[in-house]
Amino acid sequence: MPITTTIKDRIAEIVFDVPPVNAFDSATWMSIPGIINEAARNPDVNVILIRAEGRGFCGGVDIKEMQAHPERITILNRGNYLTFKAIHEAEIPVVVAVHKFVIGGGIGICGGSDTIIAADDAYFSLPEVDRGAMGGASHMSRMLPLHKVRAAFFTGGNIPAQEAYRLGAVEKVVPRADLETEAREFCKVIASKSRKALVIAKEALNGLEARDVDRGYRWEQGFTLEMYMHEDSQKARDAFVETGKAASF
Repeated sequence: MPITTTIKDRIAEIVFDVPPVNAFDSATWMSIPGIINEAARNPDVNVILIRAEGRGFCGGVDIKEMQAHPERITILNRGNYLTFKAIHEAEIPVVVAVHKFVIGGGIGICGGSDTIIAADDAYFSLPEVDRGAMGGASHMSRMLPLHKVRAAFFTGGNIPAQEAYRLGAVEKVVPRADLETEAREFCKVIASKSRKALVIAKEALNGLEARDVDRGYRWEQGFTLEMYMHEDSQKARDAFVETGKAASF
């Protein structure tokens, strides 16, 4: 199964395993909100842990699908939106454990979460400008300062886990080999609390936020659709699929 859920000790562990790079197609993105919601509403679960197997945490969206089926952009957009919203609005805390690459939609998952534990080889990136798309800045803005987000977005560059930790986005950076153990130990602390207290705390903390991340992402998605309708978007996707590099303009 590409996405599995295991419940143990009041921790729901959701694991991505979609070779080769955990880049999800529109159908997969549409399936994730239901998985998150089911785990969050389970009275025997106090915390959700999201992690991944394979080469990296999440490669974002399946660019090859969008290259072949650009008409699916609205389905993909909705799947992304509902996934990040489900994580952000989950009635219990959501912890994300990341390794290697956290790209595009992976940023939305992290940005929608409550806490991030990162392996020392992890890095965060929004290469949308080089992929003929938009989106992700709303959720990265929950993690990082404004000008850091803009620099990352305009350049498509990488933010190493150590830099994300320095800026407060990451709770801790651990050796890659210890990521699962460290993440589970962190979740065990949360799982030991009163579920009722956690539910109330999550609602209170979300209500204290100065900005609406979900509405902000919907705003971004309007520009995503506009970009996909431009010829430069197809050129960018073609270049990435054919060469793995950004197109020249």
